[in-house]
Amino acid sequence: MGTEEDVRRYRENLQGEVDGQALYQALAESEPDPKIAEVYRRLSSIEGAHAEFWRGRLAKLRPGARRPSPSLRARALGWLAHRFGAAFVLPTVGAAEARDSTAYDNQPDAVAAGLAADERSHRRIVEAVGEKVGGLPGPTIAALEGRHRGVAGNALRAAVLGANDGLVSNLSLVMGVAGALGGDRSVLVAGMAGLVAGACSMAMGEWLSVTSSRELHEKQIAGEAQELEHSPEEEREELVLIYEAKGVPTAQARALAERLLSNKETALDTLAREELGVDPNELGGSPWQAAGASFLLFALGAAFPVAPFFFLRGWPAIVAALLVAGAALAGIGAATSLFTGRSFAFSAVRQLVIGYAAAGITFAVGRLLGVAVS
Repeated sequence: MGTEEDVRRYRENLQGEVDGQALYQALAESEPDPKIAEVYRRLSSIEGAHAEFWRGRLAKLRPGARRPSPSLRARALGWLAHRFGAAFVLPTVGAAEARDSTAYDNQPDAVAAGLAADERSHRRIVEAVGEKVGGLPGPTIAALEGRHRGVAGNALRAAVLGANDGLVSNLSLVMGVAGALGGDRSVLVAGMAGLVAGACSMAMGEWLSVTSSRELHEKQIAGEAQELEHSPEEEREELVLIYEAKGVPTAQARALAERLLSNKETALDTLAREELGVDPNELGGSPWQAAGASFLLFALGAAFPVAPFFFLRGWPAIVAALLVAGAALAGIGAATSLFTGRSFAFSAVRQLVIGYAAAGITFAVGRLLGVAVS
C-alpha cells in the first residue's frame, strides 16, 4: 500500500516526464537539421513511455488519475523554441538535464526500471547535441536506441539578465532622485540620463569584451598556424594526445591526426577547435551585434521605472513607477525560472523583493541627502 509521499512523488515524476515529452517534441518541430530533429523525436517518445510508467504507478494508488498537461514552464520553453529556434533554448534544456540527471538515483522503483541510468544517458546525449555544429553522426544516433535521457551560449539567460540590469539599476536611480527631490521633472531627466548612460556603458563594455576575445583568438590561431608550419610533428602529437584523452584508441588517434594534418587548411581549423576550443568561423560572434543587443536589452528594462514620469508628477508618479517596475520585476523573475528550474511564483516574488529592497535603500539615502542639502 503506497503512502501519500509516494503519491506526491509519482505525480512530480509524471509531470516532469510529460514536460520533457512536450519540450522535446517542440525542439524536434523547430530544429532545421533532420538528424538532430530525429534525436529530439526519439527523446520525446521515450519521455512519453516514462510518463506512462509513472501514470501506471499512480493509477494503482489513485484509480482514475489522469495524465497532466505540460506545465507553464514547458509550454513557455516550447514557444520560445518555435519562435527563435531549438538552439535558443538548448542551453536551458541542457542545464535542466544536468540538474535532474540524479533525480531518480534514490528512488528504488525508478532504478529497478532503468530510469536512473536513462537520465544520466539523457544528459550525455543533450550535451553531445549541444557540442555538434553540423548534426550528429550515425553512431551517435544509433546509440540512442532503447535509451534516453553546461552548454555555452545561453541567449535566453543573457536576454533576461540584461533587461534585469537595466530595470534594477534605473529603478534604484529614479527612487534615489525621487527621495531627494520629490517626483518632479528632474526625476524624469535623471531617469532618462541613467537609461542612456547605462545602455551605452553596457554596449561599450560588450563591444570591448567581444572585440578583445576575437583579437585574442586571432592571435592564438596565428600562433597555431606558425607552429603548424614550423613544427608539424609536434602538432601531430598534440592532436594524438587530445584524441586519446577523448577515449580514441592510439592507432585510430594517430591515423585520424595524420589524415587531418594532410591538408593545412583543415589542419588549422581542427587545431583551433580541438586545442583552443575556438570556432575559426565565429571567433566569439560580432561585437556590433553584441553591443546592439546589450544596448536594447538594458534600455528596455530601464524604461519601465521612467515611463510614469512622462505623464505624472509627485507621489502619484513615484507610486506608479514602483507598480510598473514591480510588474516588470515579477515578469523577469518568472522568466528566470525557465533556466533555474524554480517555480514561477517563487522566482517572481524573490525578484520583486530584491528590486524593491534596492529601490528602498536608494530612496532612503536620497531622502537623507535631500534633507541634508536643504
